[in-house]
Amino acid sequence: MTEITGLRVLVVCVCLAARINGQVKPQPEQVHLSATGNVTEMIVTWSTFEDTPSMVQFGTTKPDQNATGSSTKFVDGGVLKRAQLIHRVKLTGLTPGTKYVYRCGSDEGWSPLFFFSALKDGTDWTPRLALYGDMGNVNAQSLGRLQVAAQGGEYDAILHVGDFAYDLDSDNGTVGDEFMRQIESVAAYVPYMTVVGNHEYAYNFSHYKNRFTMPSYDSNQNLWYSWNIGPVHFVIFSTEVYFFTEDSKQTKVNQLKWLEEDLKEANDLKNRTERPWIITLGHRPMYCSDIAGDCTKRVSIVRAALEDLFYKYGVDMEIWAHEHNYERLWPVYREKVYNGSKDAPYTNPKAPVHIITGSAGCRDRHGIFFLPKPWDAFRAIDYGFTLMQVINKTHLAWQQISDDKHGEVIDKVMLIKDKHGPEAWL
Repeated sequence: MTEITGLRVLVVCVCLAARINGQVKPQPEQVHLSATGNVTEMIVTWSTFEDTPSMVQFGTTKPDQNATGSSTKFVDGGVLKRAQLIHRVKLTGLTPGTKYVYRCGSDEGWSPLFFFSALKDGTDWTPRLALYGDMGNVNAQSLGRLQVAAQGGEYDAILHVGDFAYDLDSDNGTVGDEFMRQIESVAAYVPYMTVVGNHEYAYNFSHYKNRFTMPSYDSNQNLWYSWNIGPVHFVIFSTEVYFFTEDSKQTKVNQLKWLEEDLKEANDLKNRTERPWIITLGHRPMYCSDIAGDCTKRVSIVRAALEDLFYKYGVDMEIWAHEHNYERLWPVYREKVYNGSKDAPYTNPKAPVHIITGSAGCRDRHGIFFLPKPWDAFRAIDYGFTLMQVINKTHLAWQQISDDKHGEVIDKVMLIKDKHGPEAWL
């Protein structure tokens, strides 16, 4: 073998090794689902590291239908400028409540066969939801239990309330890639709906904006949106516009305008009758009893910006994360507790109910509680996540699952509301 021929063989071997080691490969990975708000649709999102067609094959018994979409090139802001293609395909014509199998990719490489159930139609059913924030690539302690339940059909959707991977941009984006591969075990089976958190701030939140596909992707790249499921109107927004200055002034104005318009529309008599539950999700809480954070301040930035607005439009429940623990509050407004009654505090309360669910598990471990506040009802540092069942238009149940205690329910409450909207506070 000549020296030149040997060099050519070496180059070919290096190139093949690079493909095998994952530097360049066409196989789809990081597959995840998201809802659009239309129960006959589902969006499939995934990544490849070279340009390939964007196709999904799907069907009720075998993947015998084809759907096509498009891809966008995403370049990480780190020094290596690592690039990947993020593919999006919208499945349409789904039958509500029906189970489908699917795979994504192209003849250049297909994903494994996954499955999901299209969301049910109407408002007369009981959505089952898992909620948590602050789950990292390292110490994602709750993931195994979530995987078993998601693949077992126990959830209709998952809501991740900010802070992913720790962080999506770390190590030139490779930590984000690994995290997205990890959550594929749940996110490829149920809609994985997201909220932006402070750990997504790098490069003006570019990883969060590019990696996910929420109902607002085309308009503001996932930062805020609303979404209906059963008798619930979810309102998802960014608390980070109040803390990061890059592009935040106009973004803050735009979000506030959108929030008021969305809440006003949700309170239209017809809309509030059909979907009486209004639940907001934002990353940094208004109230908490941790040793540090905006939520411990006498004048919280988030509380000052949004508490009166949410009260004005009769928001029933406010879900938060950021603090690495679980905390349930009494119904509270302007630091005053408004329980329904002494014996039944969550029956017809006169203020919104706040829940902090940031204990899914991450490298920063547990949060540390300080002295309890007057609005504290229950708190725990166990790793775990929240389950919510919206039973009907008047009853909503939630449980806190402890992964430390092998799936034990450590907190369980029923919220009962005979009235919704601002008149419920009277």
